[in-house]
Amino acid sequence: MSASPTLRECISNCALPANEVRILLAHILEKYYQLPRSALLSRDDISLSEQAFGEWERLVARRMGGEPIAYILGKKGFHNIELEVGPGVLIPRPETELLVEIALTEITKLNKHVRVLDLGTGSGAIALSIASAMPLASLIATDQSTEALAIAKQNAQSLKLLDQAQFLQGSWYAALTQVSQFDVIVSNPPYIAHQDPHLTQGDLRFEPASALTDYASGLSCLEIIIAGADQYLKPGGLIALEHGYDQSEAVMGLMTAAGLMEVQAHLDLAGHCRVASGRKRL
Repeated sequence: MSASPTLRECISNCALPANEVRILLAHILEKYYQLPRSALLSRDDISLSEQAFGEWERLVARRMGGEPIAYILGKKGFHNIELEVGPGVLIPRPETELLVEIALTEITKLNKHVRVLDLGTGSGAIALSIASAMPLASLIATDQSTEALAIAKQNAQSLKLLDQAQFLQGSWYAALTQVSQFDVIVSNPPYIAHQDPHLTQGDLRFEPASALTDYASGLSCLEIIIAGADQYLKPGGLIALEHGYDQSEAVMGLMTAAGLMEVQAHLDLAGHCRVASGRKRL
């Protein structure tokens, strides 16, 4: 490769998958040249400066070491917003957008000011996506991690949503300063069993374990959230919870046993049962 490699040379000589190469190079283009991603095609003869190429090599090395791209770039698109992310929070995933869509459908149907509770908010992805799409919704988002809450608050500030979203520190419902009831409760809690081999593979190796596993069967956090639903939901209110691809039957059973009505499974784009929802009796 020449001393000043072109975009074309960077693409053709990189061992990373093509889609990852383009994501990282688009970051370089935006940072150093204020050019859009489309320039990867229209201007692939651009030679990178020494500084830009040095950063490109560092980014590639980090990714080759397995570090998630979202952490490398410090941001991740989710639903209709872009979020700041870092090693202190779970990386928002496309399947979790299903949880947002279920909440938005419910809020739209209610057609009034609603109160939403997001338990274990992490980066704020679910709560802030709902707030961004529904200006009349007010949200309380909780997390046990102070590091996660700092990132979530920063995201709320960047998105100008601090007026809609309140962030509280603590474990699940214990974070609430007073007992109050909500129209909608949503959560993407840790649901991977402690010994699951996926925890030592891929991006999961870099993400906070406490956001991935309950250090038990994978159902303990879901059990706590479902058990509290009757106390914290308004009559007729909806609770929707993300769970593992093989946990649908167990989670729906917990919801039914807790007295929730209209318990149902929701499929993600891959056809897996990914969210279970139920409704408090009127």
